[in-house]
Amino acid sequence: MGMKDQFQEKSERLQEQARQRAEQAKEQVQSRRRRDDDETDTERQVREDRLGQDYDA
Repeated sequence: MGMKDQFQEKSERLQEQARQRAEQAKEQVQSRRRRDDDETDTERQVREDRLGQDYDA
């Protein structure tokens, strides 16, 4: 196997890994967004109130 072939294979592997990482990151963002959307306004308000109390202490 020539150097050119090795370089090309390594390049293709790295591109595939980058695609997989990008897909995983995209899925994580979507799942976080879904969780945030599922949270009701009341839950969000309670959490923000607690956060404000933490800063007051």
